[in-house]
Amino acid sequence: MNPAAELPLVSVVMATYNGERFIGAQLNSILEQTYPNLEVIIVDDGSTDGTANLLKQYAERFNNIRLFFNEQNIGYVRNFEKGMLLAAGEFLALSDQDDIWDKQKLSLLMQEIGDYPIVYCNSELIDYNGNRVGKKLSDIKRLGDFDDCLSFLVGNSAPGHAMIIRRSLVKASVPLAPMIPHDHWLGFVATLTGKIKFVDKVLVQYRQHNANVFGAAKVKAEGEAVPVKKKKPGKEAELAQIRERIRLQYEKCPALLGNEKKILAAVMQSYHDFSLMNNFKRMTLFFRYNRRILAYKRRNQLRRWLFCLKMFYKIK
Repeated sequence: MNPAAELPLVSVVMATYNGERFIGAQLNSILEQTYPNLEVIIVDDGSTDGTANLLKQYAERFNNIRLFFNEQNIGYVRNFEKGMLLAAGEFLALSDQDDIWDKQKLSLLMQEIGDYPIVYCNSELIDYNGNRVGKKLSDIKRLGDFDDCLSFLVGNSAPGHAMIIRRSLVKASVPLAPMIPHDHWLGFVATLTGKIKFVDKVLVQYRQHNANVFGAAKVKAEGEAVPVKKKKPGKEAELAQIRERIRLQYEKCPALLGNEKKILAAVMQSYHDFSLMNNFKRMTLFFRYNRRILAYKRRNQLRRWLFCLKMFYKIK
């Protein structure tokens, strides 16, 4: 019997878009994983550079790559959702197109997953050219175990590129919320019924550059092109998306978590408008629950209080 077949199948899910510059290095690091039983699901979201041809070359060489092309661009959240639903494994590892994984990443995380819905690791930051910048993600955000959905109310410390998740979590999380990053939503849903486990080992080189959808730090590198500035949504549209996010979080929270659902309901009400009453209520809620809501931030108490004060005139 093939020893690899005795191990659970891990589906690596990669969402791609115009990533020709970096995809080769990332795919090589995935295909060189020491964990032997894996498939690679790649969903390209209408790339206009050489990404598609490069992916086809890899798919011709490796029979554990399953390649899909979207007929039209659907955005990174829906693209990841599509890839996760196409995966066959009981465990899924989400992959950005421009990072580099340690060869032991999947093996080490699978040793730690136990009964957790999510296990994730630390990362080190590299620049556009792959040079280390001397920082780990844990230097910027508070990484750790999370079991409180309020810790995912406004932010997220469990990044998708560092995760292994259970298929059952995907089933519980779809449809994903389009205005919430996929990993943020997965983390929120995971804490509704379980605990997220952090493994304090650097197993990902997390590339920072101008084309990141999200990044941990601003890193400039020689040879990096200046990005084309995208038009940001107007203030009202942005506020509408934020209000929709908290509404979806409130509705997703089960009645069994009575206290958390009550807090989410109060926050949702305070997000309704900028009346004096709601402004005060919103600020008070953030002060009262700041250790839970801001658990993802590496901030001292003074900076936490300043963040809470700002909630009087803004919503996050």
